[in-house]
Amino acid sequence: MVDAREIFRVLEEYFPLTLAEEWDNVGLQLGSMNCKVSRVLVALDLDGDIITAARDGQAELIITHHPLFFRDTKCINFDTPQGRIIQELLQAGITVYSAHTNLDAAPAGLNQYLAEELGLRKVRPWQQGQVEELYKLVVYVPESHLEVVRSALTAGGAGFIGNYSDCTFRVAGTGTFKPLVGTDPFIGEIGQVEEVAEYRLETVVPAGQLRAVMRAMLAAHPYEEVAYDLYRLSNRGRVFSPGRIGLLPHPARLGEVAREVKQRLNLEYVLVVGNEDEVVEKIAVVSGSGASFISQARQEGAQVLITGDIKYHEAREAEAMGFNIIDAGHYGTEKGVTELLKKVLDQEAAAHGWNLEVLIGDGSSPFKRA
Repeated sequence: MVDAREIFRVLEEYFPLTLAEEWDNVGLQLGSMNCKVSRVLVALDLDGDIITAARDGQAELIITHHPLFFRDTKCINFDTPQGRIIQELLQAGITVYSAHTNLDAAPAGLNQYLAEELGLRKVRPWQQGQVEELYKLVVYVPESHLEVVRSALTAGGAGFIGNYSDCTFRVAGTGTFKPLVGTDPFIGEIGQVEEVAEYRLETVVPAGQLRAVMRAMLAAHPYEEVAYDLYRLSNRGRVFSPGRIGLLPHPARLGEVAREVKQRLNLEYVLVVGNEDEVVEKIAVVSGSGASFISQARQEGAQVLITGDIKYHEAREAEAMGFNIIDAGHYGTEKGVTELLKKVLDQEAAAHGWNLEVLIGDGSSPFKRA
């Protein structure tokens, strides 16, 4: 078993909570950070069927994409649909955690997954979005532990500059210190000034990885009191955007692209706005509800936006602009989140030696074709 907080910590390294929209409610929804977990069920939505699946599968934790609580809850009435869900969860002792818009925008999140599932190449985030805050971390390390600490820093998520990883700098020098009474020095004697050959080791750390990197550094460093400096940088970090843009393998007619989307996402149908004979290549994707991103997709140079939840007047507006849309549905563009979460959790369970089974909760669209 593993503590739920350890699972949450790993998820938040992939999908930092800071990436969530202000209106969103992500993270722990119900239950305990300290609950012991041997089985976790991942799902798009939380409903009675998902709770039943979790109980049948003896899962102690449910991780959903859509949060249990979207708005301020002033009353929990067990006679309402949401109240009954909360009652069932409490009775079963199941903890619930949600990763929503933070998962959408993350570098390895749902929109990246969707773009890759659709076969796009040269995929990148949109230029407009939340810019990552960067820090410079400097730590002073004895020569004997230089490589150990350097490896811990980069494994924790430090050292990325553009498309380069493991970026560090070091310079040799001499450190001085005097251990005082009550200390347990790795090097030197209490009450005596010591001079030690040390390296100044520095690297760049994204804000979202700072806690993990600091934890890794302190665990790997041999000193009782680690000397380090932390500076906030003005450098521009990565852009976190809810959208992705990429190119088709080759130019194709809009109608052909729509049929390819339907096939790749295993959907009964998609809706198309635009001239189906127009040849297109540059594609924008936004999972879930993407109507508010139509103008931004155009500014990014996209010829088509693949998303869901397009309303009539929004479609008319896009049509008037001469902009193409493929509406694959909210469910259709987000159902892949379960496979994505399972992949991340399976990978991290293996890396950490967790005895953790990941179950997928089967869901379906609330809409049916008559």
